[in-house]
Amino acid sequence: MGGKFVFVTGGVLSGIGKGITTASIGFLLKARGYSVTAIKIDPYLNVDAGTMNPYMHGEVYVTEDGGETDLDLGHYERFLGINLSKKNNITTGQVYMKVIEAERRGDYLGQTVQIIPHITDEIKRRIREVARETGADVTLVEIGGTVGDIEGLPFLEAVRQMRIEEGPDNTVAVHVALVPVLTTTGEQKTKPVQHSVQELRRIGIQPDAIVARCPRPLEPEARRKIALYASLPEEAVFSDHDVELTYEVPLLLEEQGLGSYIVRRLGLEDRAPDLEAWKGFVDRMKAASRRVRVSMVGKYTKLRDSYLSIIEALKHAGAALGVRPELNWVEASEVERRKLDITEMLEGSDAVIVLPGFGARGVEGKLEAIRFARETNTPFLGICYGMQLAVVEIARNAAGLEGAHTTEVNPDTPHPVIDLLEEQRRIDRLGGTMRLGAYPIKLYKGTLVHSLYGRELVAERHRHRYEVNPRYLDRLEAAGMRVAGVSLDGRVEFIEFKDHRFFVGTQPHPEFKSRPLEPSPIFLGLIKAAAR
Repeated sequence: MGGKFVFVTGGVLSGIGKGITTASIGFLLKARGYSVTAIKIDPYLNVDAGTMNPYMHGEVYVTEDGGETDLDLGHYERFLGINLSKKNNITTGQVYMKVIEAERRGDYLGQTVQIIPHITDEIKRRIREVARETGADVTLVEIGGTVGDIEGLPFLEAVRQMRIEEGPDNTVAVHVALVPVLTTTGEQKTKPVQHSVQELRRIGIQPDAIVARCPRPLEPEARRKIALYASLPEEAVFSDHDVELTYEVPLLLEEQGLGSYIVRRLGLEDRAPDLEAWKGFVDRMKAASRRVRVSMVGKYTKLRDSYLSIIEALKHAGAALGVRPELNWVEASEVERRKLDITEMLEGSDAVIVLPGFGARGVEGKLEAIRFARETNTPFLGICYGMQLAVVEIARNAAGLEGAHTTEVNPDTPHPVIDLLEEQRRIDRLGGTMRLGAYPIKLYKGTLVHSLYGRELVAERHRHRYEVNPRYLDRLEAAGMRVAGVSLDGRVEFIEFKDHRFFVGTQPHPEFKSRPLEPSPIFLGLIKAAAR
């Protein structure tokens, strides 16, 4: 059987949940025993998401091989239970860079280099390369943005061509569009969907299925209208209405027959899907009545998507333990700016997480939160920058190293307990140059972290330029800090604080490998400690 493709486009506005729809379709195919991979296409000119502000883009999701990608890859990995690579995120920047480099080398000698065929050929090559290398039965391709965006046109043209080249039985086009409800009349309006389907057709793509995003279930009249205008049977129009948990979406779409519809359209055998474990997970999440209050201290708290994988990892751990994490968001820069009392803001917390992020803004607020957690014996987790600042806090307030800091914030600190990685000193460009991706970590027996993972060697994903300065380890350890894990070349990866209920700093990002049915051991440990 050759590879088959499902193309997912979006209409009306971006951010309506194409990523969850794509992940859900993949989940339903996988539940039927088919192997699946998923690609996110981002039409922006950035080569990757690495240099973008989380407020512009949401979280930067890091793949096993060190790709700095769109957060939708996180949805794919969590729903499909697979690891993807940097190749699974295709951007305009990557495509144009490749074509321009080829032109400069003289590969197109004598030709006028154009969007069609050169750019579109490169897009198709990248999609097929992922399909070939993974050997997946079905490759899902989600096109970011909305139909009609100028920057998305070359990608939609590539899809149009692929539908002809691969043959009608090997591709399915799914269009996700918004059906708003008028607040004045409470009426579901289908006109936005009609317009975006019209736009898609103008480009040369007739959708095979419509997924209607709406606040409440799609009414029969609205479904009939959409089907009529999209030239589709009514059973090809699916209602993706608001649900309590995103993890319910595949079950919602399966109930309406989307899995069977896509499998049949692709000429595959429609097998009975295995959904039991997933249903159990969703039921456990919904049934969890006991609440633990987790204070999330960060500098991008106004856009929760900046910390999406951490929020999901907490949900996974909560479901496994039958508790519901309730998040208390604390904007660290506000603590500094308005001289807020951190004790007041964190009082009643069952756990404190100091979130990742770069730069000086909000640092003193984060340090106050760490001190609060350490001195009040409140379960604490510091992730990446959060761990580095935990080291700074211990240095200042437990080891008596006055003015201790990270050189990222204060290059002239008398005690650079956190310093730039040696290999970072020679770097002259910022894109894709951090310590990125999964590295093996050796855990020390007898530490809390070792007991959480239950093994000596683990691999977690990284995204950082600075690290713990080994020159200060003796003084920090004398003050109560303990190194719990190191990389194979001796860098500090995990720290703990002795005689504390749960005080863990992690240089890597364990949230990226947390899965609904396999929660991250670190988050499991934190929630367990918080629930005690």
